[in-house]
Amino acid sequence: MTAVRLLAIVLAVMASCWAAPARAATTCTATPPTALAFGTITNGAANPTNATTSFTITCNTAALSLLGSASVRACLKIGTGSTGSTLLPTRSMTNATADPMAFQLYTNAARTTVWGAVPGASPPAAVVTLSYSVPLITGGSGAQSVTVHGQIPAAQVLSAGAFTSSFTAANVSLEYAYNESIIGTAQPPALCTSTSGVSGHKTADGAFPFTVSANVLPQCSTYVTTDMDFGSNAGAISANLDRTSTIGLTCINRTAYSIGLNNGQNASGNVRRMRFTAPDSSVYYIPYELYRDAARSQRWGNTINTDTQAGTGTGAAQSLTVYGRAPPTTGAIPAQGSYNDVITVTITY
Repeated sequence: MTAVRLLAIVLAVMASCWAAPARAATTCTATPPTALAFGTITNGAANPTNATTSFTITCNTAALSLLGSASVRACLKIGTGSTGSTLLPTRSMTNATADPMAFQLYTNAARTTVWGAVPGASPPAAVVTLSYSVPLITGGSGAQSVTVHGQIPAAQVLSAGAFTSSFTAANVSLEYAYNESIIGTAQPPALCTSTSGVSGHKTADGAFPFTVSANVLPQCSTYVTTDMDFGSNAGAISANLDRTSTIGLTCINRTAYSIGLNNGQNASGNVRRMRFTAPDSSVYYIPYELYRDAARSQRWGNTINTDTQAGTGTGAAQSLTVYGRAPPTTGAIPAQGSYNDVITVTITY
């Protein structure tokens, strides 16, 4: 009778041990992704631009038992970012002057499911399920790589500059529920938001911070110039001949540019001259000058930040006026003929 009672007591103790609830604590963390860098984006690009970044979520559970296991349902939530206010239809990043560039983040490579910030909502947060054994001595862990698929839509009217948006704090939140079992396979929680009927539930803001970036280079195009015609004059020039011409260009918004004019083909030192070659090959000149202002006090030259004309693109066509003057002639009366010169326009941006 004594032996039977002892066996019954031992079995009762063993049964009590197997039925005991799990006591380990599961913790999940994520590695910070590298920057989601789109590189250089062309204004009005015909096709979208894609980029990706990735990170790893890892869950660790302290030792449970010889046959212990854990299962985690985790939601990875991404918000609007530091420079945007909406998730749909697109997120937005900005440059230093707050000009926007639309972009979007997706959970799938086909870029059809937008990555959101609320579990089970639309657009949804990404969901990851991890199941792993938790041995008695070493404990256990599970890990999974996660990819963020980004896209910048085509055909955007953009401004020049470096564009960024940062995802930190509540914009990159990890929420997870977990079940632990000291024997057999732990079942994953139905939802990452579950707080009852599970072994535990946790949240962590700033779990996987990253930055989205793109660059739009300054760009100018559609150059148009008009000739400057001083007209006809009989004999010597007795009073200033003032005329104008224009330089037209189109630069994307925020493009800083500088326009320079060289001294032409017939200059003498720093004096511009129009030239006429007579039938007998004799050469004659009429001096003239080009200016940046209507008062004709600011000579237009070719040295940036000294005598060039600066401007900033708006995305629309712009026109700049060149103010010309042929001063009264001195000395011999110019020979009868057609005088001309060719000026080279340099646009730097």
